[in-house]
Amino acid sequence: MKHKKNILAVSVFTAVLILAVVIGYKNLSYNWQWYRVAPYFFSFENGRFVAGVLLQGVWITFKISAISLVLALVTGMVSAFARLSPYVSLRVLAWCYVETIRNTPLLIQIFVIYFVISPVLDLSAFTSAVIALSLFEGAYSSEIIRSGIINIPKGQFEAAQSIGLPVFATYYKVVVPQMLRQTLPMLAGQSVSLIKDSALVSTISIYDLTMQGQKIVSETFLTFEIWFAVALCYLSITATLSFIIRRIETRMRFVS
Repeated sequence: MKHKKNILAVSVFTAVLILAVVIGYKNLSYNWQWYRVAPYFFSFENGRFVAGVLLQGVWITFKISAISLVLALVTGMVSAFARLSPYVSLRVLAWCYVETIRNTPLLIQIFVIYFVISPVLDLSAFTSAVIALSLFEGAYSSEIIRSGIINIPKGQFEAAQSIGLPVFATYYKVVVPQMLRQTLPMLAGQSVSLIKDSALVSTISIYDLTMQGQKIVSETFLTFEIWFAVALCYLSITATLSFIIRRIETRMRFVS
């Protein structure tokens, strides 16, 4: 019954949203030129597929997001275990990292890494963007992972110790699987946020999806068409990721 109510609510919301878009579309005195958008995604020259600038931007956004997502999860995992470490120095270091990153804007962090740190270490704009996104999202993932570990009953640790499992095997076989089952929805939300936050890397001249959209709009003045297309691309990426994570979550619950 609850599932049917949720489906009904989503259907009503979607219908109202579509109706609002149609009404706004008719009432807006704007010369829509959707036919000009397709070549910015792809075209065929002499029978050969040629990727447009928007599709190239999607690829850059996907690369940055995928690499940053993996590094963010690794950073979050390491930071979470450091926060739970018996060593004070590790706990303090991890706490400083998490609180500093979480309480400063991502845009400022991108600027600091690109304009201050990258010249010293000779980092490219792409690498600077990946580092900034990884550190930012890793700080939030750290708290999510830490909360999942804390919520695991102490009896699980004691049971693992009683059968002679070493510390690494205890975390690998007992703690981490249970933590993932508890925190996967929250980590999924953080992953979607990472993809949306990746739009800020356009501020350091990376030609991702957002930067390509800005360039096209400045050249063609196809403001609504291009930005709607860009929004649809982001929606497609995040919706696909959410679907994959939901499938993984369903399988994990089935296995457990």
